[in-house]
Amino acid sequence: MAAEGGKIDPMHQFLIEPVLGQRWIVGGYDVSFTNSALWMVITLVVLWLFMLGGMKRELVPGRWQAAVEGFTGFVQNMLTSNVGPEGKRFVPYVFSLFMFILFANILGLMPVGIVPGWHPFTVTSHLTVTGVLAIISFSIVLIVGFGRHGFHFFSLFVPHGTPALMVPLIFVVELMSFLVRPFSLGLRLFVAMTAGHILLKVLAAFVINGINLGPGYAVLITVPSFVLMLGITLLELLVAAIQAYVFALLTSVYLNDAVNLH
Repeated sequence: MAAEGGKIDPMHQFLIEPVLGQRWIVGGYDVSFTNSALWMVITLVVLWLFMLGGMKRELVPGRWQAAVEGFTGFVQNMLTSNVGPEGKRFVPYVFSLFMFILFANILGLMPVGIVPGWHPFTVTSHLTVTGVLAIISFSIVLIVGFGRHGFHFFSLFVPHGTPALMVPLIFVVELMSFLVRPFSLGLRLFVAMTAGHILLKVLAAFVINGINLGPGYAVLITVPSFVLMLGITLLELLVAAIQAYVFALLTSVYLNDAVNLH
């Protein structure tokens, strides 16, 4: 949390900075290892450890194995419901997508900020990250759609029973709606995580400033702000899970359009 002149900047938490404090410039390009890259690595390591501990394949699964199997079954059921039996082919990708977003969102809420010089970094609060995830998902949809149906995939943009005179207009409208999908997919996650973290930082500023102003202000400002901050934190944990689910769900819906062309 950056503070200058007694003011706390809620946007400082989103600043991308080199981890080692020195930028690496190679061929005119900045290739520094940043805090964003660090937290993506941390997310992958935590996710790997989680999966490693739950893949023991015991006949009577323990809690850890049951948790991993529960997440896997949840994603598989979602794909089967939306895509059908062929949805099982996409379980590894959608599962990886869902778990990465979920872990990244939750790790960004960890209270490591109590350590001087450290603060959590939510990689999904940057449109560059959520946008890349959305573009990858959208690219897979296009590859599957054209690979499976060829140019007949364009019939997706002309609903069955559309009058001939309306076909050009409907085609353009449906095509634009289809092309907007990756933007809305990445923007939804980015906005939800950014807004929640800004609100938490503002409430934290109220708590700190109320304490600095004295006991009277602490009762009027700090206590209500702290209680509200705890409530918002619990809500953010819920939002972190919901946003991961929504991203995976919409990806499965888009895959259904590519696989089961109507």
